[in-house]
Amino acid sequence: MALLPILEYPDPRLRTKARPVAQVDAAVRQLIGDMLETMYEAKGIGLAATQVDRHIQLIVMDLSDEKTAPRVYINPVITPLCEEKSPYDEGCLSVPGFYETVERPSRVQISALDGEGKTFEETADGLLAVCIQHEMDHLSGKLFVDYLSSLKRERIKKKLEKQHKQQA
Repeated sequence: MALLPILEYPDPRLRTKARPVAQVDAAVRQLIGDMLETMYEAKGIGLAATQVDRHIQLIVMDLSDEKTAPRVYINPVITPLCEEKSPYDEGCLSVPGFYETVERPSRVQISALDGEGKTFEETADGLLAVCIQHEMDHLSGKLFVDYLSSLKRERIKKKLEKQHKQQA
């Protein structure tokens, strides 16, 4: 397994729309392992393939405190199950150091393939519902900062650009 570089906002590659995974093969399973290792190392709870510059519909997550319950979603589709939206303070490995409140549907149905290519469905609420919607946004080229006011978004962009220049 290998650690993968995580793209950071405002990198334009984060705006790329992911294509469906045609076949869950050895290369996809290797990417799943690499993404999980990268996510754990970065102290994240979710990571979309787009964030590591692989533009396929693949998400890994682990919401457990012990980091012993990895989840894999390939070609995920979500359906909101209620009109009610809940606020949640979200952060993102591609927008490091920033947390902002985003409102999303509080209960969703998820259909996807697992890491072996088997179809599954689950109903999610709470943190799982927030996380899957956040990661699915990445697959469509959207970031949580897109839900913020243009003023907040611009402030975050300028701070991250300044950090990137200082690191270069």
